[in-house]
Amino acid sequence: MTNNPFDLTGKAALVTGGYGVLGGTIAIGLAAAGARVAVLGRRQDLAAAKVDEIRNAGGEAIPLVADVLERDAVRLASDEVQRAWGRIDILVNAAGGNVPRSRNDNRSIFEVPLDAFDEVMRLNLHGTVVPSLVVGEAMARHGRGSIINISSMAATSAISGTLGYSVAKSGIDSFTRWLAMDLARKHGDGIRVNAIAPGFFVSAQNRAVLVDDAGQPTARARAIVQRTPMGRFGRPDELVGAAQWLASDAASFVTGVVIPVDGGFSSFSGV
Repeated sequence: MTNNPFDLTGKAALVTGGYGVLGGTIAIGLAAAGARVAVLGRRQDLAAAKVDEIRNAGGEAIPLVADVLERDAVRLASDEVQRAWGRIDILVNAAGGNVPRSRNDNRSIFEVPLDAFDEVMRLNLHGTVVPSLVVGEAMARHGRGSIINISSMAATSAISGTLGYSVAKSGIDSFTRWLAMDLARKHGDGIRVNAIAPGFFVSAQNRAVLVDDAGQPTARARAIVQRTPMGRFGRPDELVGAAQWLASDAASFVTGVVIPVDGGFSSFSGV
C-alpha cells in the first residue's frame, strides 16, 4: 500500500487510440504510474507493438481490437478487460483526429461534403461518447472510475480549416460536463469525468500541415508558435502529468473540468 495519492498501482486503465502519438504516450505514462493498461485500437499489430513497449518497460498491458464507433465491439473489449483485471478504473478516450477531406484550408467551406463533416463528427464525438457510455456503465456498477476525454484548442477558438473537428471537440467539452454531472448525481462521488485540451503537438495526422518537405515549419506552424506564449509546440509526454493526476485519487474532488495543456495558447489574446 502507498500513501501517494498519485499512485495508480493496481488500477486498470483502458486507452482508446492507445497506440497513437498522444494516446500511446498517455498509455505509457499510466503504466509508469503503476496502472495495468489495455491498449485499444482498430489495428492488432499497432496495439500489440504498444503493449510490447509497455511490457518491456516493466508494465502490465494487453492489446484490444475494436472500432470505437461500434458499441457491441467496445462492450466486448470492456468485458475482456474486466475478465482480466476485475474492473476498469480509468478510461482515456484518445481515439480521434481530423479527416483531411473535411478541411477547407484552400477551398470554400461550401465545397466541403456534408458526409465529410459527418465523418469527422462521428470519429471524434461519437468515438468518445460510445466508449464513455459502455465503460461508464461498468464503472457505475462498482461506484468508482475516472473517464478522461481529449478535447482541443479548436473547441474554444475558431481555428481555420477545421469546422467539423472544432464542432466535435466543442461537443466533447459539453459531453464531459454533462456526463460528470449525471454520473455523480446518480451513481455517487466516486465516478469522475474530465477532459484534457492539448495545445499544438506535431503528430502523424498534422505533420504535413505543420512541417514542409524540407523539414521546416510551415506558415501555419509559425503562426501557432507566435500565438503560444511558451514559443514552441508541446511534447506528447507533457500530457502525461495531467492524465496521471486526473486518473488518480489526487483528483478525487475534480470532475466536469477541461484542463488546457497548451503552453498558454488559450490564455493569450495575441497582443
